[in-house]
Amino acid sequence: MALPLLQIALDNLTIEDAITSAKKAAKYIDVIEVGTILLASEGKKAIKALKDAFPDKIIVADGKIADAGKVFAKMFYDNGADFTTAICAAENATMQDLVNFSKEYSPSKELQVEMTTNFSWEQVESWKKSGVPQVVWHRARDAQAAGVKWGQKDIEIVKKLANMGFKVTVTGGVEVEDIKLFKDIPIFIFIAGRSIRDAADPELAAKEFKDEFKKYWK
Repeated sequence: MALPLLQIALDNLTIEDAITSAKKAAKYIDVIEVGTILLASEGKKAIKALKDAFPDKIIVADGKIADAGKVFAKMFYDNGADFTTAICAAENATMQDLVNFSKEYSPSKELQVEMTTNFSWEQVESWKKSGVPQVVWHRARDAQAAGVKWGQKDIEIVKKLANMGFKVTVTGGVEVEDIKLFKDIPIFIFIAGRSIRDAADPELAAKEFKDEFKKYWK
């Protein structure tokens, strides 16, 4: 199994703070996420600023698109996003529009469907039929704050998604010690936000993730 990529989630409130956070760990980061909070605070200009600052990194616009898929996707891609997210509650027509538009825009542009516990496997099957390439299994921020831990159910869901052929990203307060839980699964990306951004040494924190990946994936 290939080594997972490491993504930093930038949920800063300003572009300047986001760029500063990313620079501190850039040596070991593969993917930079313009988080939903940053997008809400600074708008599409945040995507362009991060792409300009880090042209060699994959940029994700975490817009959690629910409707008007092509409108949002064009906005995000025009400003430098490589991937964009849709929320799992979106209608399948929106998912299909996003898949089709992404392919037409560029072969390198891809949709990620961000999943919460409020999903059905019938929905997942419909995404697969529509050609959705990526899914994100997300332990919600508020659930983390309420003390919800990673469990066997998470592992089983992630494994099933990978077995269906999706490129799977795992996010939601991921710490280095959580990585081993997913060791038998071909994870595409692990996302770390606060565990890198808020670390005393963000570069070292990012390196620890990459070193942990090497223990379980080749």
